[in-house]
Amino acid sequence: MPVSVRPSIVALLAVAASASLGAQTQPPSSGPRKPLPDGPVFLDSTARGPNGTQIPGPKFKVTITKGLERPYAMAFLPDGRILVSERAGRIRIVANGAVDPTPMSGVPAVLNRNLRGMNDLALHPKFSQNRWVYFTYYKPHPTETDAATAVLARATYDGAHGLSEVKDVFVADQWVTGPSSAKMQFAPDGRIYLALGIPIPARPRPNVVQPIDAQNPQSVYGKILRLNDDGSVPADNPFVGKAGHRGEIYALGIRNSMGMAIHPSTGELWETENGPQGGDEINIIKPGRNYGWPVISYGRAYSGDLVGETGPVGSPAVKDGMEQPLLMWSPSPALTGMTFYTGDKFPAWKDSLFVGTLIGEYVQRVVFNLRGLPTRRDPLMGELSQRIRDVQQGPDGLLYVLTDEDAGALLRLEPLP
Repeated sequence: MPVSVRPSIVALLAVAASASLGAQTQPPSSGPRKPLPDGPVFLDSTARGPNGTQIPGPKFKVTITKGLERPYAMAFLPDGRILVSERAGRIRIVANGAVDPTPMSGVPAVLNRNLRGMNDLALHPKFSQNRWVYFTYYKPHPTETDAATAVLARATYDGAHGLSEVKDVFVADQWVTGPSSAKMQFAPDGRIYLALGIPIPARPRPNVVQPIDAQNPQSVYGKILRLNDDGSVPADNPFVGKAGHRGEIYALGIRNSMGMAIHPSTGELWETENGPQGGDEINIIKPGRNYGWPVISYGRAYSGDLVGETGPVGSPAVKDGMEQPLLMWSPSPALTGMTFYTGDKFPAWKDSLFVGTLIGEYVQRVVFNLRGLPTRRDPLMGELSQRIRDVQQGPDGLLYVLTDEDAGALLRLEPLP
């Protein structure tokens, strides 16, 4: 896929005024969610284009694997099994279309409150040699029942149901009480990107030296960090050696990133970011850049007030020295995990970006033209009325989806003839 080009500020403001590009293909929430059926579901990806025209898309079968509780992330083992993290603090194994009833041992205690708990999950790029599994979680405070801190951990997988040599390779140095995400993504060079959201609301804490602020370069929250696989700081990080800055920081001004993916052609880091009321974004993350929160935003506070300062063109969404998103959504569908589709099982979907949504309750396919510019957004699977937590392409070239429900499920999308 060609390199994507950011839209101009003028174009972005026009997008905001019209409730974002492609809004005509973005349905409202599906309403009260209904239980998933036991058997497979057959769906059609035909989309609605300009002026109500029909854009044909492939028909596909959704195979449903139940037995998960608030699943958060998945990782594909070389033998075809799938590891799935659950927010309550478990890692499950899915094999042959069934969830193993025995959770993996060795997982440390997590604080499953305020949407925290266990978060992301990934295999080391050299997993076949070192058997390393990485995961992010919120470590409970030793004395305060509602406080936790974000942790990136590494463990060795025994091949069955156990993790050993569990080690916290990075621990955020501040305790938080509000909800925030902890997402990770391996880069092509083996480094780890770790996105830590801003806990909202964050209860004031005594004796806090560094305020938890996405613009504060001495706090790791509200940032995307870049780490070596042992949790140490790479020497070429943009703020290494800069006074008053944490060396782990790769980019700042991040509100709450719940999805990251590496562009298959450019190697760039893309991330989804949740705004308040509106202003969800997809950003292309560059080293040392500032993505604006809470100084600029296309969303509104939950009070209804505009968010951010007034910029040079009279908009709270624009300010010199702060990055503009590649794409923006308003109203907010609560963007989650995403993946670029590079497989051959769905030729019509090749080079598309697939993004999950919590409020929208669908998977959205972002379509690009030959210049790499986003031209359309097609919702998929809204008929199932499920909150979508993660979307990933499997090694088999199929798409896999996790539903963020108490009665959660792993969905596998296969093309029909």
